[in-house]
Amino acid sequence: DPDDMPEEQSSYDISEIMKKLETTNNLSAEQTTAREKLIMEIIKYLDTPYKYGGSTLNGIDCSAFTQSVYQDALNVALNRTARDQFTQGKIVESRDELQFGDLVFFNTRRRVRPGHVGIYIGDGLFAHASTKGGVMISSLDEDYYSRRYMGARRVVDDNTF
Repeated sequence: DPDDMPEEQSSYDISEIMKKLETTNNLSAEQTTAREKLIMEIIKYLDTPYKYGGSTLNGIDCSAFTQSVYQDALNVALNRTARDQFTQGKIVESRDELQFGDLVFFNTRRRVRPGHVGIYIGDGLFAHASTKGGVMISSLDEDYYSRRYMGARRVVDDNTF
């Protein structure tokens, strides 16, 4: 239920996140490029207002955000709704197994499950289009998201990032 979403959400400094991403693992040039492309697409959308059914920089909803980021950064086609995206890719068995780029899903609506989707970027953080804050970065450890976490899907090969 979007009405019980947190009023104030933590704000994360994207430059600090980028530094952490750069220092994780020894990545090949192709992996770095894919990772950078995804991050740059996410950055492009930061602070875009939320609009149910929206799919542009003027207003976007959560599933259009993930769909657009994956299409524009990696030429990967995702379904349009969170519910349909939840059927794509490989199941990530536990939160401990999350990797950069995994789609993370949440039970936020009464009749539709999952009702929300975002992109995991590491360190327990994910990028998403929030109904109250627009496109932002939040923590899976925030009480709201922790209680509603449904699971994750890996929609690209394990070695893409």
